[in-house]
This record gives sequence, structure tokens and C-alpha cells, in this order.
Amino acid sequence: MNDQGDNRITNRTAVASFFDVCERRFSRRGFVKASLAVGGSAAALTQLSGCGSDETEIIAERDNQWRENNPYKSRYDFKEIEHGADQHHHVAPDHDAQILIRWGDPLFKDSPEFDPLNQTAESQSKQFGYNNDYVGYLSLEPLSGQQARALLCVNHEYPIAGLMFPDFPADGYENITEEQVKVTQAAVGNSIVEVGLKDGSWTVNTKSKYNRRISALDTEIAISGPAAGHHRMKTSVDKRGKTVIGTMNNCAGGMTPWGTYLTCEENFNGHFSGEIPGNHPEAENHKRYNVPTDYTHWGGHDRRFDIGIEPNEPNRFGWVVEIDPLDPNSKPKKRTALGRFKHEGGECIVAPSGQLVVYMGDDQQFEYVYKFVSRDAVDMESPRANRDLLDEGTLYVAKFYSEGYLEWMPLTHDNGPLQAAFESQADVLIDARKAADLLGATPMDRPEDVVPNKETGKVYVMLTNNSKRSEGNHANPRAENYFGHIIEITELDNDYANERGYWDIVVKCGNPDIPSHQSDWSPETTKNGWFASPDNGVVDPQGRLWVSSDQGSKTFMTGTNDGLWALETEGALRGTGKMFFRVPDGAEMCGPAFSDDGESLFVAVQHPGDKGRAGEVRVETAATRWPDFNEKMPPRPSIVAIRKKTGGKIA
Repeated sequence: MNDQGDNRITNRTAVASFFDVCERRFSRRGFVKASLAVGGSAAALTQLSGCGSDETEIIAERDNQWRENNPYKSRYDFKEIEHGADQHHHVAPDHDAQILIRWGDPLFKDSPEFDPLNQTAESQSKQFGYNNDYVGYLSLEPLSGQQARALLCVNHEYPIAGLMFPDFPADGYENITEEQVKVTQAAVGNSIVEVGLKDGSWTVNTKSKYNRRISALDTEIAISGPAAGHHRMKTSVDKRGKTVIGTMNNCAGGMTPWGTYLTCEENFNGHFSGEIPGNHPEAENHKRYNVPTDYTHWGGHDRRFDIGIEPNEPNRFGWVVEIDPLDPNSKPKKRTALGRFKHEGGECIVAPSGQLVVYMGDDQQFEYVYKFVSRDAVDMESPRANRDLLDEGTLYVAKFYSEGYLEWMPLTHDNGPLQAAFESQADVLIDARKAADLLGATPMDRPEDVVPNKETGKVYVMLTNNSKRSEGNHANPRAENYFGHIIEITELDNDYANERGYWDIVVKCGNPDIPSHQSDWSPETTKNGWFASPDNGVVDPQGRLWVSSDQGSKTFMTGTNDGLWALETEGALRGTGKMFFRVPDGAEMCGPAFSDDGESLFVAVQHPGDKGRAGEVRVETAATRWPDFNEKMPPRPSIVAIRKKTGGKIA
């Protein structure tokens, strides 16, 4: 997601680690040609590395059969929209886009109406939060007269006070008031909201017993797993190290097979201020996570965000949080077994063994790709039996080899250099980045969503960009990678729990008509089908991949706003993009989520109007007042519900 100016490189092992990847036997172009020649990434590896298997032959045969039967037939039938930039949103013309819920809209029957000039923490706690990001869809039994009913589980990533409070002064961040801090804390976290489909339109049910706000202001969250109770998790307020107030910077996430919601804490460092001595036990740890960055200035009014007062508080953020949306009285849990870093997402898939696998990216330049494999199998007959499944298992980090295979290395205390460097498994997980450094994981170009496709067995890694890379390598082939790329992983034996796999690059993003972008797309991609900076991904019920973009401040390099694209991943059209939705000026495209029947698509339009130098944009200078276009209203992040005009599945 948006890096909020947090672009300091903290992984100083990156340059040394490149040698593991740069010692390549084949050029990138040769690798792609070989891959296309034999029908896909895994089959290409058979030719390139001599490490073939029956599995790669099966995949190659399947892909070749698909090509023969569907030489140039797209799996997406919608009418493509055009690149561009303006104050409005745009959707494929054969579809309708409905503003479903906006920042500040009521969540409960007693919620106050949104009043931007008189915001309070109390009112915001009863309203839909700010900067919606990930959207999870949990189906419910429809009520009488409804076509569908569901809970939307929505992340609210971070506040932008200058776009939230009208007349916020130029020096507002340095002099932000205590009440404004509380409002911004109440505005982030999560919203769980019941929605219903009737007569072709979705509406919010403010009377639902399931509706809930979880925030950074006052929500108690349990700390569970190996790091719970560890001395580095204790503070002056929480002497047991087992309860933390709030969750924040909730970026992407995932839904578990048993119906809970995983929300992922990303750029938590931006809320911390203060300083500690260079010889403090947490000094190295804080530096590795860019703590403090202090773009919200919360520490001036909330002492727990001042590391000089509470040096362990940052260790209590950067986790995956599990929430039960069907029990509004349940306490969320930070699952420390999944490691601490700047979590983008937590997409889930069940391995052939029944174990749950959670794929994750650490969203910063030169950081890593991870997965967690549960110790026990998922019990689909008894969802409650899975309530603590995520507390036991193995966290892995990926190492990409130049021959096109990868290794998942366990971040366990007994693994080689980790035993000497750390006192316990809790320390390994709190310092997951350092542990990954020591194992020689491959530093990547901002790994964000990592999306498994249960229909094909493939896994897609969104790598957003990395302008700081001075030299390309096989897994990150471009220096000064402003536009990002997408990697496809095929786990060995199609077993998501396997410790080995294969990889290939599906597309190198950017404008193919501009040679300096060095992009790589299928020649069937139209002038509107390319995109830059892939961020979120979702696989629809038909097994097709959709990708949203987050260019941040780099839209001037492409001349087009962010949006949502369909992306072909199979057959002769592999690597062909097709533009479906475009956001208004200053916004980012987030949270694509499909209904179970594939007939509705929910997208999150984040930070509309935020176009300019970080921290300087104000309501009065916003690039758009979307979606209200009312001078009395600031721009409002919103969830948009999309349906096909003629009914049926999103095409």
C-alpha cells in the first residue's frame, strides 16, 4: 500500500544477498522464450535447470492442451475502459458501480450523521472508518426478499489528517490536538458491516447484530502464540505482555476456511515518536523497522506511542490479527506465530494434508515473501476446533534461485544461525526480518499481496516497485524498478505446504510503448491493458486473476490513475491485461473481493484527492471531492459495489 513517505531502506543485507540470485545460467529473455516454448513456468524449469519431475510434465501438458483448444480466446468478456485521469471513477460500460458505504456513514441505528466540522472520537467509533483497504466477504443466509446477504470485513489503513479535517492548518501535524489524535485513532482499524442484496442493489443494514468497529483507540486485543507474555512484549501498562490496545495500518488480509477474518498490520512505525539510546536492547530492532517515523504525531498526546517512554510498544504491532466477525463480543487475537513485519496480506489455502497455508508479503523495498504452515489440519466439520490453529505452525521465508526454483526456509529457533542469534522462538518472530536476513532470503521489490489460486494450484506474488534497486537480478530483473512485476509460484507437487517450488515472471509492468519502462506483456495487451505497480490480487470464483494497482506518487510517470485489471495467466494470452475499473484523482485501488456466486465485486477506493507532496494536501486543495462532490464534504474513501447490468457473473 501507500508507503506514506517511508522509503528508508532498512535491509542492509540486500546487496550481499543478491549474489545468490545474480549467478544466473540464462538471461531473462532466454528464460521467457524457453518458458513459452514448453508451456509454462514449471515446464520451462525442466529445460533450464535439469530439475524436472512428473509434476512439471503434467503442468506443461495441461497448458498446451489449453492453448490448442483456446488459442486466443480471452476468459474476460467485459468492454475495456481507457487509461486516463480525472475526478470520477469509471467502470466497464456493461457494468454498474454503486457507492455502498463511505467514510463517516452510520454503522449502527444510533450512529450520528457525519459532520466533518464537528468530528469526535465518540462519533467516529460508531461510523464507517477511514481509508478502506482490504475487503473480505463472508456469506450469510439471505433474509426474506433478499437475493444475497453477507458481512463485509473491511480494513481501515491509516489516517490523513489534512484530508479528514477541513481547515487543517499548514502546521497542523506538528500541532495536532488531542481530540484530533483520538479521532484518527478511532478512524483506523476495521469495520464489520452487514449488507444485503435486493432488487439488484446492495444496502447496509445498520440494525445488524454483527456490525462492529475495531480501532487503534480503545479495542482490547489479545496477544497469542509464541511471543505472548515474552518480556519484549511487556509495557508499563501491560505487565503480562498479553493484551494490547488496538490495531492499525491494517492493509490487506484474508478469510480463513472456518469464517474468521485475518487483518494485517503494515506501516505501524509511522505512529511512533521519541528516541532511545543507541545501546538500548531494542535499538537495532527499531532501526530495522524504521521506528520511529512519526507521520501522525500520536506520541505527543498518547504516551504509549513515544518509544522513549514505552520502548517495547512497537513490538506489539506488525502482526496478523484474527477476528471472528460472527461474534461481535469476541476479542481479536494477534497471532504471533505468523511473524512480525510490515504485513500486506494473509491469503489462505488448505494444503492436500489439510494444513492451512497463509501467504504473506513484507511491503517495503528489499523485503521478503513469507508463508505460514499450520501444525495441525483444518477441521471443516467443527469450525470452533480451529479457534487457535494459527498459534502452532512454521513460518517460512522464500529464497528464489536463478534456475527458476525456490526454497522455503523455516524461521525456527533450531535452524542453523538462528539458534546462535536468538534466545527463543519468540525472539525469532519479533525480529522476523533479522531472522530472514540471517538465512539469506531473497530481498524483493516490495512484496505485497501473495494470492493462491485453488483452481490452478498457482500462487501470484505482487511486487509493487523498487526505485532504490541499483542492479537487477533474476527475480527482480530491473534496476530502478518504478513499475513492479508479478511472479507466479508453482509449489512442488502442487502442495502448498511443500518447502520447494518453481517460479516465473508473468509480467513486468509499465507502458510497453515506452522503451525505458522495460515492460514485458503479451502482444495481445491493448493500449489500455497494461498497468503499473501491482498491489492487491484476487482470484474470482471462476479461477481468474484480477489485479489492482498502487502507483503512489508515480502516476505522473504513466499519465493514468490506478485501477483494477483482469490478467490472463493461462494459455496463449498469458500476460494479457484488460482494464476494468479506474479510480478518481489521488486515489488508490484496494480490496477487490467477489461474492461467492461471482455476480458482485466489491472494491475499496482509498484516499481520493491525495495528490501532492506527502503531508501537504488539505481538503481545500484535494484533487477531487469524490464521491459527494459537495464543497461542504471532504473527499471520502468508500466501498463500491459492482454488478453486471444484465445480471450474471462479473465478466
